[in-house]
Amino acid sequence: MPACVHILGVRIDDITFVELLETMACLVRRGGVYQIVTVNTEYLLAAYRDPGFASVLRHSALNVPDSIGVLWAARWLGHPLRERVTGSDGIYRLAELCAQRGFRLYLLGAAPGIAQQAAAILSARYRGLVVCGAYGGSPSACEEDEICCHIKEAGADVLLVAYGGSAQEKWIARNQVRAGVAVAIGVGGALDFVAGVQRRAPLWMRRAGLEWLYRLICQPWRWRRMLALPQTAWLVFWQRLRLRGDMHG
Repeated sequence: MPACVHILGVRIDDITFVELLETMACLVRRGGVYQIVTVNTEYLLAAYRDPGFASVLRHSALNVPDSIGVLWAARWLGHPLRERVTGSDGIYRLAELCAQRGFRLYLLGAAPGIAQQAAAILSARYRGLVVCGAYGGSPSACEEDEICCHIKEAGADVLLVAYGGSAQEKWIARNQVRAGVAVAIGVGGALDFVAGVQRRAPLWMRRAGLEWLYRLICQPWRWRRMLALPQTAWLVFWQRLRLRGDMHG
């Protein structure tokens, strides 16, 4: 297992994209079921407030740092992480891995038709990629039996779930065993980006850690969600003070 840091009680694994891909390949070959979570600042705050969600993150195989806020928090707590590992960037690398290793990929979630569009684009981009299923659906419990049946019948090795927020992670935790898929990852809006219905921030803004600002400008309704940033910062500040107090106590 990689080194890790605990931020507001959430384990964040210090893993790079290259290491993650190799680990995923090993997990698929090994058998069993493994949930990988891309953790952002909203997740940290949600887990702090929701014991059920905190339990999901505690039992996942890997929790990777998805946002610049998580990298900042880890550095402030004295345990800097090497790389930001995002679902939006990672979906292309994951598709390429599946094409190279012969893993069967299933895309679940997003608005109607988006998963199918993303599947067609990824299949055209990566020769040999097998997208064995693409379906929208919803995280509603009433659809779970049918969706799990479809995924299992498709023989998927890797499942990407785009229901957004804690809903997608809880869905995976509840259903991955029934779906019979080795590795499952929540990818938020990644399918929208692949399909072209949402635009990502320019590369310079991503590198500068300003992707959140771009998304706020393009989608002003997100301002409530952005409140997670200062709230999480405040909680991390108190965690840092407690750690310093323990060291000198």
